[in-house]
Amino acid sequence: MDRIPAKLERAFVRDMQARGLEQRRWPDWLKWLRFYLDFCKKYDLPPRERSSLDPFIAKLTSKRQSVQRQADARECLGVFYQTVAQFPLPGAGSTPGDAEAGVGKQPRGEASGAEVSTDAWAAAYEALKGAFAVRQLARTTRKTYRGWIRDFQRQAGDKKPEDLRAEDAAAYLTWLAVERQLGASAQNQAFNALLFLFRHVLKQDFELGDTVVRAKRRRYVPQILSQEEIAAIVKDLRYPHDLVTQLLYGCGLRLSEGVGLRVQNFDFDQMVLTVRRGKGGKDRTVPIPETLREALQAHIAKVENLYEQDLEDPDFLGAFMPEGSPKAWQSRCKDWPWQFFFPAKTLTLVPEENGYRRYHLHDTHYGKKLRKTVRRLKFTKRVTAHTFRHSFASHLLLANYDIRTVQVMLGHANVKTTMIYTQTVPSRTIKEQKSPLDLDIATKES
Repeated sequence: MDRIPAKLERAFVRDMQARGLEQRRWPDWLKWLRFYLDFCKKYDLPPRERSSLDPFIAKLTSKRQSVQRQADARECLGVFYQTVAQFPLPGAGSTPGDAEAGVGKQPRGEASGAEVSTDAWAAAYEALKGAFAVRQLARTTRKTYRGWIRDFQRQAGDKKPEDLRAEDAAAYLTWLAVERQLGASAQNQAFNALLFLFRHVLKQDFELGDTVVRAKRRRYVPQILSQEEIAAIVKDLRYPHDLVTQLLYGCGLRLSEGVGLRVQNFDFDQMVLTVRRGKGGKDRTVPIPETLREALQAHIAKVENLYEQDLEDPDFLGAFMPEGSPKAWQSRCKDWPWQFFFPAKTLTLVPEENGYRRYHLHDTHYGKKLRKTVRRLKFTKRVTAHTFRHSFASHLLLANYDIRTVQVMLGHANVKTTMIYTQTVPSRTIKEQKSPLDLDIATKES
């Protein structure tokens, strides 16, 4: 499915904002617009004409979209027709940018420099997609890299990818630190994205040396919660978010690992949870808390009932599978072991496949529930989903687990990363720590 033309998307967002549309609804409206443009392209309908709306709504009806969602799509496209009217018809004396925003074919003629650059970048992004697939990078890594590369493209102006050099990358990374004042973590992400672009797509050396102004890395002490505070959060959250929280803390999971769990990751005979394709593409195993056995088994029974209902739907295509997954995995998307342990409430329409798939509970939904709970409880500590992972590590160290064991359970490649949690644990020496002001020290005059 094609992206919304950039100029049209910017104008559409401005109109949504001017109408006072809640920002949480923007992503849904942008999805409706993408589906509509793709539908018009597929069935050769004029997207600017309101006559194309009824066939689109009829398609939604055939796909069993609710009346409420159909009304939302109508409202969205009503705004779109007014937005697109701002742009002249393609070929009517418009600039290439206006033609693109007008959702029509570009007028024939001599291409401008910007168009040539865009075409060249389109080929680069296609090569980038192939490089991602060969190396089987995680979905989140792909999304992050693409975002930084697109930002770098904007800063590069009209330069073609093949004209870029390491000096351009160095200037961009310095700009991030000096002008945008981003932190060391964000700058390192951008560095890794550009390193991947230059080495695997542009086939160039990427030696920056000392030419980049590096953002200063702050000394970071993780925020941890007490077991009583975690219990209060779990009690306030509703199902299944309370169960997600218990797994995040009880197994030391990242949020993406927790919501992305599948049925096959749980071994209740051995009480072992296998985390597949974690950060860095690594697998690891952690013990399943015995106190959660009954709750987890009751939950998986509910998931199985939902799965049986999905199988009765002729348009059900199965669960979403990992990006870059082999075809053998794709053929098993309807198998029970591959279903998400925390499935989304509704099926997701996949227009290019002409059917529906079941996604997992979205991490943003969990984040919103957690923030509301923390506000209700009036915690003074900053709490995010990752705080439970921090607490997991700190509490194990408090229980006298050795640092190497904690490293393995967290899935850290380097023990130095795990050592940060030693700052959250009070020192246990033979003598209690005191200030020199409180010590009775006899001194001799020289």
